[in-house]
Amino acid sequence: MSNDDTSGKTKTPETMTAGGALLARLKTLGVDYIFANSGTDFPPIIEGLAEARAKQVDLPEALVMPHENAAMGMAHGYYFATGKAQAVMAHTNVGLANCAIGAINAATDHVPVLLFSGKTPVVERDRLGARTVPIGWGQEMRDQTALVREASKWDYELRFPEQVAEMADRAYAIATSLPKGPVYMSLPREVLCEPCPRSELDPAPTMAAHKVGVHPQAIAEAASILAEAKRPLIVAQRGAGSAEAFAAFSEMVERWAIPVSQYWAVQLALPTMHPMNAGADLEPYISEADAIVVLDCLAPWSPDVHKPKADCKIIQIGQNPLYSRFPVRNFRSNLSIMAETSDAVLALAEAMKALESGKEALVAERRKIVVERTGKAQKAALAAADAGNRSPMTKAYVSKCLSNAIQGRDATVLSELGCPMAQIDLKEHGSWYQEPHSGGLGWSFPCGLGIQLADRNKLVVATMGDGSYMFSNPVTCHQIAESLGLPMLILVLNNSEWGAVRHSVTGIYPDGYAAKSNDMPLVSLTPSPDFTKVAEASRAWTASVTEGKDLPKVLSDAIAHIDQNRGLALVEIKIAG
Repeated sequence: MSNDDTSGKTKTPETMTAGGALLARLKTLGVDYIFANSGTDFPPIIEGLAEARAKQVDLPEALVMPHENAAMGMAHGYYFATGKAQAVMAHTNVGLANCAIGAINAATDHVPVLLFSGKTPVVERDRLGARTVPIGWGQEMRDQTALVREASKWDYELRFPEQVAEMADRAYAIATSLPKGPVYMSLPREVLCEPCPRSELDPAPTMAAHKVGVHPQAIAEAASILAEAKRPLIVAQRGAGSAEAFAAFSEMVERWAIPVSQYWAVQLALPTMHPMNAGADLEPYISEADAIVVLDCLAPWSPDVHKPKADCKIIQIGQNPLYSRFPVRNFRSNLSIMAETSDAVLALAEAMKALESGKEALVAERRKIVVERTGKAQKAALAAADAGNRSPMTKAYVSKCLSNAIQGRDATVLSELGCPMAQIDLKEHGSWYQEPHSGGLGWSFPCGLGIQLADRNKLVVATMGDGSYMFSNPVTCHQIAESLGLPMLILVLNNSEWGAVRHSVTGIYPDGYAAKSNDMPLVSLTPSPDFTKVAEASRAWTASVTEGKDLPKVLSDAIAHIDQNRGLALVEIKIAG
């Protein structure tokens, strides 16, 4: 049939598989990468990739992920580095099950991810995409979405090919609306095999993420409370939200002499050597406080341990300040402000400027007290590091050595039960990430790969315990690093046990039988594997360190290898429990 419009015949609309159309729409939405672990439900996706290439349709880059945990972690890290939501595609219910921990972590960290997985075909015959092999029956579930529903803001099953553009638009808009988080769409194979008109993909996105503005009256009230307080405190766990807000926040707390506790911080809100940085300490500040700002904190203190005064005014700020996704979270809030953290910080800093007059004496008196306290705390942290220079060495000592090794570099450090923040001289927004408070282990290695993918010139250092390294599916992560040329530095802090579990047991039962035992049940990871051999299987540079005095040179050599060869380096470090 002629395609000539003058022929008098109807022109056949150009189509592509619904699988290919979905990928094309993701590119329109701004998705750069699809982190994919393929399976037997993927033929229409793979055909769509090849079809789009042949027809010169622009698509996100599809990356092979040998395990879904790596896919979710890399999407998490790429968002940290760029602020852009990415897509993960998994294989039916089994692949989605492997994504669940990553989805929980992303939801807790307010990280938007577009999560897709295939769905086993509904029909057994007589339709393109029908079941062909036994797993088509074995992977069927009555409610596949239940695997990730509690971690998802929204979910849907694609029903028809003509829905592709609109449903992708909706998924992206919801994921990137406050509070941000993962969304999930299941993709039946029969639907992906059907043709989708190319014209459906031409329009601009049909739905935009909603914007949440800063409430001027609420910000003015918060500023007034802080300005009038004699002993204010800010508790920050998820940073300041942006580089601009980080700078404004640092200036504001310095001008007003307000101590900032980065209690269980997962992102950096204030330079670690800032005179107002109280580190992870809440005392004596929280007991004295007459005003507390809780800046994007899931759990700003431990209610059994820390007791704010009854008349202390508490302000909670963040994109979901009351953390409504969690059933039980009963931290008092006299004023709750929902906004992008960066927007709220910038607005608060600006509002505080107008209130400085007449507060000079109050601020000067407070500054003297806070600077003396923080100075002592910072000196004590560094002294503890120096005392840990032995065999086996301490985590604090490893942190100080790492700090010296990365000074002057554009570096990001991730810690998953690895190096503590207190001994590392961190100065910039985005220079520190700690494991999400959901505790889904195996996060830091793939998250670091995602950050490195976004910026190949940055020095990305992932520090983790030996248990966390094993959780990360290290063979998978090393294969990805070699395949994509991602030259991270990995530090495995090996104490041959679940140290966090031991500390939890002794915290609850300090005088119990387990604490007195020479062999506490269910914590040992002995015999310990030689983790350098795992990395060497993917041709990484490796070293193992047992003596504290040897660590500085080994770190220098590892970084030199990264600079010169652009390959991954792994250092296994024997530490005290």
